[in-house]
Amino acid sequence: MIALLLAAALAPTAMAADRIEAEQLTGGRVVRDASASGGRALQLPREQTVRTVVQTAAPTSVRVRVRASGCTGRVRTGGRARRVTRGGWRIVTVPLAAGSSTVSLRRLGACAVRVDRLDVIFNPAPTTTWQWQLTGPLDLSVPAELYDVDLFDTSAETVERIHAQGARAVCYFSAGTRERGRPDPFPASVAGKALEDYPDERWLDVRALDVLAPIVERRLDLCARKGFDGAEADNVDAYANDSGFPLRAADQLRFNRFLARAAHARGLSIGLKNDLDQVKALEPAFDWALNEQCFQYEECDRLRPFTAAGKAVFVAEYELAPSVFCAQARAAGLMAMRKRLDLDAVREPCW
Repeated sequence: MIALLLAAALAPTAMAADRIEAEQLTGGRVVRDASASGGRALQLPREQTVRTVVQTAAPTSVRVRVRASGCTGRVRTGGRARRVTRGGWRIVTVPLAAGSSTVSLRRLGACAVRVDRLDVIFNPAPTTTWQWQLTGPLDLSVPAELYDVDLFDTSAETVERIHAQGARAVCYFSAGTRERGRPDPFPASVAGKALEDYPDERWLDVRALDVLAPIVERRLDLCARKGFDGAEADNVDAYANDSGFPLRAADQLRFNRFLARAAHARGLSIGLKNDLDQVKALEPAFDWALNEQCFQYEECDRLRPFTAAGKAVFVAEYELAPSVFCAQARAAGLMAMRKRLDLDAVREPCW
């Protein structure tokens, strides 16, 4: 869990949360602002610093939503002066190392600057225990610190139950294929060949970001609205498959980086699913990784950019016995388990 201590200078106030409405901070002046979440914002004082101390087990970032109401202003945060344009809200991202970090907000100059909220992106610790269940009645008696479950089939009430157990919830959805029977489907006009072994799924043309982005964003909106902490966006390696489109690696990188930005804009963490050829390029944009069968195909070493960065890597094997891969997984810092291919509640974890 992420613990936050939020305070103005000399006035500490403790609370635990991942989204902090700025008006809860001590210092500054609370003003009405219809465009802010909750209809209120904090106007930063000129001579006082608002500080946020974040305790987290893994590298993460805090996203500060700020705007200048009547002019172009500046705010110092993350050790840098940031320009805040007049009018719309701007997101200022401050990277945080694992452990204790302080985020300071200080208004520079005469222009009034407002803060709407601070979102601390949830990042699972490298040793986070997990469960991955996409079929069958959801079994919350399986001990886990993180549940990866279906976006559409899991209700907000179920997410609340997961949180009540002290665990986190990640929403699974396919970002790179058109699935028959899913709500708000991607248009058939951007769907190509069927996936091998999954005739009801067709690869998407990830170059058509103008068509795909609004649907992906609606799915991430639903994920955030249900209260999930993160997202697992599946099928993000169309360029490496027989998709029916002349996709290049650069097309996939553009699409996958869009996914990461869109998730972070909603306060969600996001994991990189498979796509091993692009791990090195995409690790900075993603918060954790989930891979299938890297031990079976002898390619787990390609996930080292994530473990080297102190980020969690989750691995599912389907055919190998745990006795074959668990010792290697523990030595490499991978949270691995054996699952059945239908991803029901059954699991055989290595931890």
